[in-house]
Amino acid sequence: MEITDRLIAGWTTGPLAPLKPWQVTAAASAQVRKLLQRLPSGYYCRDEVAIHETATVEAGAVIKGPAIIGPRSFIAASAYLRDGCWLEESCILGPGAELKSSFLFAGTKLAHFNFVGDSILGHQVNLEAGAIIANYRNEWPNPTITFFHEGARIATGVMKFGAVVGDETRIGANAVIAPGAILEAGTRVPRLALIDQSTPLR
Repeated sequence: MEITDRLIAGWTTGPLAPLKPWQVTAAASAQVRKLLQRLPSGYYCRDEVAIHETATVEAGAVIKGPAIIGPRSFIAASAYLRDGCWLEESCILGPGAELKSSFLFAGTKLAHFNFVGDSILGHQVNLEAGAIIANYRNEWPNPTITFFHEGARIATGVMKFGAVVGDETRIGANAVIAPGAILEAGTRVPRLALIDQSTPLR
């Protein structure tokens, strides 16, 4: 069983399977462009940005295509989406939240002043204010992302990758998820915590 199959309900039958998570995020723009070509009815599309008619995007939000904003989603003023983003439905990006090359499943919320880069977040994930998912190891001489999961070392082969966050995970305010992380479904990350599962290549 692939990592993502267990963490996110419906992954195997969803639009992003059967790719590995870091393959999806590394080609986020291309992946979102494919999804744009087979959208159901109810979307308004302009400049590679598709917004469902039931979604709300406040004035002052910046959405750079390709991007898909699903039904009943809410994008607050000063939120920023770029480099290929997909929000399934009933997702929220609060004020000052930045989403880069990432995929959010239904009901996921970034409260405000968050950064999430090159990541896949499952259903009903919640990030409190200031929590971030980092995507680049600028402190390593070779920043290729590697990490440990279930006792095995996983080499992604990519320089930017954030995390796979399982369904119904809660990440507390000002917590940091370091690049290359797998959070099991239902994980609770305390406020101010650091989750770091990676090891540098030397």
